[in-house]
Amino acid sequence: MAYTTDLIRNVALAGHGSTGKTSLLEHILFSAGAIQKPELLESGKTVSDYAEEEIERKISVHASLAHAIVGDVKINLLDTPGSSDFIGDVILALRSCESAIVLLGARAGVQIETIKIWRNLESRAKPRMLFVNKLDEERASFSGALADVKEKFKQAPVAITIPMGEGADYKGVIDVLNQKAYPTPAAHDQKEAAAAIPAEYADAVAEARAALSEAAAEGDDELMEKYLSEGELAQDEIVKGISEALAGNRVVPAFAGSATRNSGVAALVDFLVAIAPDPSKHSAEKVSAPDGGQSDLLVDERGPLAALVIKTQIDQFSGRLSYVKVVRGALASDTEYLNVQENKKEKAGKLYTAQGKKLEEIHELRAGDIGILAKSPSLKTNETLAAPDAPVSFLPLRLPQPIHAVAISAVSKKEEDKLSELLHKASEEDKTFTIRFDAETKETVIAGMGELHLNIMLNKVRTQQKIEVETRVPRVAYRETITKHSGGEYTHKKQTGGHGQYARVVMEVEPLPRGEGYKFENKVFGGAVSKGFIPGIEKGIHQAMEFGTIAGYPVVDIKSILTDGKEHPVDSSEMAFKIAARGAFREACKAAGATLLEPIMRLMVFVDEKYLGDVMSDLSGRRGRISGQEPIGGGIVEIKAEVPQAELLRYSIDLKAMTSGTGGFEVEFDHYSPISGKIADDVAKAAAEFRIQEAEDE
Repeated sequence: MAYTTDLIRNVALAGHGSTGKTSLLEHILFSAGAIQKPELLESGKTVSDYAEEEIERKISVHASLAHAIVGDVKINLLDTPGSSDFIGDVILALRSCESAIVLLGARAGVQIETIKIWRNLESRAKPRMLFVNKLDEERASFSGALADVKEKFKQAPVAITIPMGEGADYKGVIDVLNQKAYPTPAAHDQKEAAAAIPAEYADAVAEARAALSEAAAEGDDELMEKYLSEGELAQDEIVKGISEALAGNRVVPAFAGSATRNSGVAALVDFLVAIAPDPSKHSAEKVSAPDGGQSDLLVDERGPLAALVIKTQIDQFSGRLSYVKVVRGALASDTEYLNVQENKKEKAGKLYTAQGKKLEEIHELRAGDIGILAKSPSLKTNETLAAPDAPVSFLPLRLPQPIHAVAISAVSKKEEDKLSELLHKASEEDKTFTIRFDAETKETVIAGMGELHLNIMLNKVRTQQKIEVETRVPRVAYRETITKHSGGEYTHKKQTGGHGQYARVVMEVEPLPRGEGYKFENKVFGGAVSKGFIPGIEKGIHQAMEFGTIAGYPVVDIKSILTDGKEHPVDSSEMAFKIAARGAFREACKAAGATLLEPIMRLMVFVDEKYLGDVMSDLSGRRGRISGQEPIGGGIVEIKAEVPQAELLRYSIDLKAMTSGTGGFEVEFDHYSPISGKIADDVAKAAAEFRIQEAEDE
């Protein structure tokens, strides 16, 4: 299939959970003629929610690509999840599209995920529109939702459509821009039909039209002069002004409607076609410059190929599917391209555009378009496709670090390799899901954006692959160190039938500043220990450091000083000095005030101000040290704190419980800090029990 469209619109649908994104997408596709019948979420047959876990839970888990063609315009739509557990797919959609439709519930208004999305859009200077949904519900208020946006984001939306009634009295919408009414269809699978504007809404339309003209005038200096002198603008001037103001992120157009009743959708589609930003005029992507800086690469059909892989999907039937945004040139099937990150040339296979899970083969993706490249073996998310003779490298998607982790193992040891393979594939598809083997704790640890995120991943393993798994709270990787200068010595002496083993090591240890790791100094004089044995002594010290002296954790921030020793002309060897060094190091550390260190995390918590007291009190109870709090807009407060990692292993679950599911946080390692008393005793006891269990398992 080949498309002859001249214009492209890339639009992300984003919003808090249950604001109606999937329903809106379904009815946009229906209104634009892309599908024959719109499905309701409850049917499990919607275009974008097609994965088993989405149908079962009736929520979006993945960003899904769909499209509609209206005249000479192709509209690509990315339906995104509403839960913070799947924020990675929201970010890829916002990065890939030139504009976003942010959905609000007409009763709920701005919610926590709305604020996060808005902040993300602001950081990208990305144009956005509002769709105030569910206006047929009790206590719905279009003006109230817009006022909430103005209060929380300090930006007044301008209405493109206004409702005819609200709640039980909702009868449809009026398109203020195009001066026509759209009564609500009798059924959700009937299309809206334009009608004359009822006389009773004349004053409301006049007021909205005036506000629309004023907003349009702000998009262009010449239009502002005319508006100030004449007090009104012509239709084409309003369209021009709103188009420029939206592309410049100076206006937020707002739409009223009820997606599940296919009401308010036709006017939205008309607006997307006529006014939404065109990538060829209003889009650029950052690329790495040779000097290490950054530069803009404009969306341009001319020039050599440059495209970014925005998402990877591994399908059991279609294989590896790479979702790509073409920025420059064109990507055609059977043409050669360079995987810039791998420095590997490949030939493009089949290309598709998507209608959810339904793939439609095409011959070419041109600049500005989003599509799918099938079965490219080396491509991964964030990698760049380029013409072999003109490589560029796009900056990768900025994705948050996982915040919730569990240790995992297969119930049957025979299935460990298969489980590992499946989890690594999952991490390729979802860059906010990670898997690693912790050599210290001897655990495979998976991490994601929340409990729901990991539960869905594990449920797929259990139900689709029939692998039974066990999960548990991960062990914390503690460290050991010393607090004062001390010395120790050890003699290794063993006599066997032939040559014996002999080595004596005398050494001192002293603490180093936190974070400096390890230093070694040889102060032996007079040849008491031959230079050839010094590497063996260092190896022995490193072995002793690896297993610690208190609870079996690695020793850090320590300086070892070799002061003396003794060797035998026949029985000494590198092995003997290695064993002696281990013993001397342990003896020295025992007298040097050995202590445990625990990892301290830098924590940023985002909560509604009404939960501030509870959250701060909870952090104090977790041995946290709060360093500050700051309002960041929308009634949200950011709390900064340093908290021991051991206190945060279930924090994603606990924070949701404390904040009715609205709170969020980011966390990263900061430093190690000493612990003592009962806490240290409990850590040492747990470590001893783990070693016993490990020995029994072997």
